[in-house]
Amino acid sequence: MEKVKIFDTTLRDGEQSPGCSMNTAEKAEVARYLERLGVDVIEAGFPASSPDDLKAVQHIAGTVKNAAVCALARCVKSDIDAAWEGVRTARTPRIHTFLATSPIHMKYKLKKEPDEVLAMIREGVAYAKTYCDDVEFSAEDATRSDRNFLAKAFSAAVKAGATVLNVADTVGYTTPAEMAGLIAYLKKHVEGIDEVELSVHCHNDLGMATANTLAAVAAGVRQVECTVNGIGERAGNAALEEVVMALVTRRDAYQLDCSVNTRQIYRTSHLVQNITGFIPPPNKAVVGSNAFAHEAGIHQHGMLASRDTYEIMTPESVGIPEMAIVLGKHSGRHAFEERLASLGYYLNPHELDAAFERFKILSDKKKVVQDRDLEALISSHISENAGRYTLVSFVVNSGNTISTTAIVKLSDGEQEIERVAIGEGPVDAAFQAVNKITGIDFILESYRLNSVTGGEDAIGEAVVRLRKDNHSVSGRGFSTDILEASIKSYINGVNRYILEQ
Repeated sequence: MEKVKIFDTTLRDGEQSPGCSMNTAEKAEVARYLERLGVDVIEAGFPASSPDDLKAVQHIAGTVKNAAVCALARCVKSDIDAAWEGVRTARTPRIHTFLATSPIHMKYKLKKEPDEVLAMIREGVAYAKTYCDDVEFSAEDATRSDRNFLAKAFSAAVKAGATVLNVADTVGYTTPAEMAGLIAYLKKHVEGIDEVELSVHCHNDLGMATANTLAAVAAGVRQVECTVNGIGERAGNAALEEVVMALVTRRDAYQLDCSVNTRQIYRTSHLVQNITGFIPPPNKAVVGSNAFAHEAGIHQHGMLASRDTYEIMTPESVGIPEMAIVLGKHSGRHAFEERLASLGYYLNPHELDAAFERFKILSDKKKVVQDRDLEALISSHISENAGRYTLVSFVVNSGNTISTTAIVKLSDGEQEIERVAIGEGPVDAAFQAVNKITGIDFILESYRLNSVTGGEDAIGEAVVRLRKDNHSVSGRGFSTDILEASIKSYINGVNRYILEQ
């Protein structure tokens, strides 16, 4: 079958979602999972935006072997230089240039005339072509652009050397029928379009990102740009898991294939959830907690008779574990390693040693360790070891007749700092103590506690959203002690903020 390329932009457009920023270690971990997932292109970042983003792109470019590594750049020489600096060590590098083509963007954002925009496209793409053969050009806000001008813009990009043309529904404005019509128009009016790949990038402002993406595919597009869990600016992007499973489940309708290993979807989704702190709603297609749940009696009866009655795809097809093997404090390293591998976690010897040590500590606190516990254990290891501050110890005194005090000690490199604070309760007091250590006063916008598994000894997951001035970050922490999980989540958020600043 003809193949649709999957272009994943979780590390670029997905990370632009407020509170979804990732540090280099977290980005590298997501890139590893995306490579294992089998995506064709990984957009690793926007190197011109910050030195840290450049560093992350360089790291990913040097480690990813089985996917093209792409960096975003405006049609500006300095951006393109930074993009090439980011991806030049990649086995298959790509520079992704973009420029707005809609009247509203050209007038109010670019403040340029259409002829000036065409000149910038020609110059930008041609300059990127001096660095590498694979150059993508995106028309920002393409779906609100004049079709005749859009065709001219894409024709100019092709003549300048673009190998991929991307139609961006930047504000999620179009409809599936309009998208199909636009693709048909471009295929007729763009000079040289048969020599390049056609792509779409859809946002979800009206809830139609996946539908618009699939309409474009049906009209002849052979690259789709999407993100894991649909994260991204505002309402997000087309969700990778939805687009892929639509192509796989309805192969009879689309007659197309893709390279994604669908059994890695669940694990990749959960990794992104754990790192960003953004949890999809229970009814989220494919990866939501209720996606394969059946409660209605008539549904349960049908499922018992035949799974096909109410399941068009199986939990196993997206990598949801078929069974949960229970581990405990007497379980050996081999059983631990085997179970991690079955969950999709492949650690190097050093990482495995650290994870097994944490597992032993956890198994002393819990009678049994389940799959979700292991996922939390791995996720907490990533978040707690990536940042400036780490928790050393804490002591909290609280009651309904005394003022609540917290003594918190954090490590900052080789230095340990301890402070005491008074708060409205144990969580507030601990957070105030962290503020004193870091010297940054955050506003706590939201605070949420979840139970990773059931039982009295369940791991607690704390998720916070912190704001300083106009900047928000999220943080996540895990522990069998909910107060410890809360403090870890706050520190995780602080570390994210410091990294972004």
